[in-house]
Amino acid sequence: MRLSITASLNPGERLGMNIYNEQGNILLSEGLTLTQKMINRLVALNIPFVYIQDSRTDDIMPKPPISGELRREALQTIEATFLEIKNGVKVNSAFTIEKAALKFTHLVRSIMEELKNSNELLTLLADVYTYDDYIFTHSFNVTLYTLALGMELKLEKKQLEVLGLGAILHDVGKMLVPVDILRKPGKLTEEEFEQIQKHPEYGFHLIKNVYTVSLIVANCAYQHHERLDGSGYPRGVRGDEIHYYGKIIAVADVFDAVTSNRVYRKAMLPHEGLEILYAGAGKKFDKQIIEAFRRAVAIYPNGLTVELNDGRKGIVSSQNEGIGDRPVVRILEEPNHKVVHPYEVDLRTDLHLLIKECLNIQENSLTL
Repeated sequence: MRLSITASLNPGERLGMNIYNEQGNILLSEGLTLTQKMINRLVALNIPFVYIQDSRTDDIMPKPPISGELRREALQTIEATFLEIKNGVKVNSAFTIEKAALKFTHLVRSIMEELKNSNELLTLLADVYTYDDYIFTHSFNVTLYTLALGMELKLEKKQLEVLGLGAILHDVGKMLVPVDILRKPGKLTEEEFEQIQKHPEYGFHLIKNVYTVSLIVANCAYQHHERLDGSGYPRGVRGDEIHYYGKIIAVADVFDAVTSNRVYRKAMLPHEGLEILYAGAGKKFDKQIIEAFRRAVAIYPNGLTVELNDGRKGIVSSQNEGIGDRPVVRILEEPNHKVVHPYEVDLRTDLHLLIKECLNIQENSLTL
């Protein structure tokens, strides 16, 4: 399969993977021949990328990081619990958060178990689901990235449970921000942005008085927008004033934000998201955490069209564990645009080769 930007699909192309709705039901089936109406619908559903069948790449299989069943359970639990928190704030917020923490801790343990048993680098592009509310999907995605990163950093099981709970609840304060501000498609006014910037503080105060929940979880909500150089919010703390878990979640939070479709911006590809992080390495983000993230996540996911530094073009066919930026590439075209019988090159062993760029997958840059 090859990865394609949804907005650039052509009628007649065949879908490579099922697309599911938020209930886990199949919206469009693998192998379906796409019509323009279907493509328009996928664009309207805010799905940034899909996998398309191709005779020379049909054995390239992107693997979801966790099972579809667990993913559905996680999203439904996050949505129901966050809405319960929102509605219960004026009644008994501490009791509501305490119940939520029990559900989420169970969820974190289940996610940890599936991630531990997977040999694949983490990529969320293999999960093609529709879900209307960004906050719920973002909380789930950040939890996956955070736990994968925590495992790469060799945190112990109990530490991972606290970190994972902090990741799920990092944006819970947004339940107290007006919905029209959260979903505004245009530029926020200064007053609206000030409202958004209060969500870490809201989250901190929701969690901190729940005595059965570690204060570290509250600090994850409080500090995930703080930056090493003091340029973050809400307090502008810097360096070691930021808890280690807050630094971890900050990396996962930014990466998912820029690689997800938003009402005001299209999704970036993973390598572009990593470039954003590296631009702030040592200044805004902890460099060692970014390096661990690079090892844990598939920066060039399976199915992506790439050009190597020697001019050859092909499709990423598989990943090398612990080396997220040096995958195996299936060569389909030589530098002179000559189509060749497909063969593989492994960037882990062919150290002189680099991915020069990801070809514009909006167009047929590669002869397929």
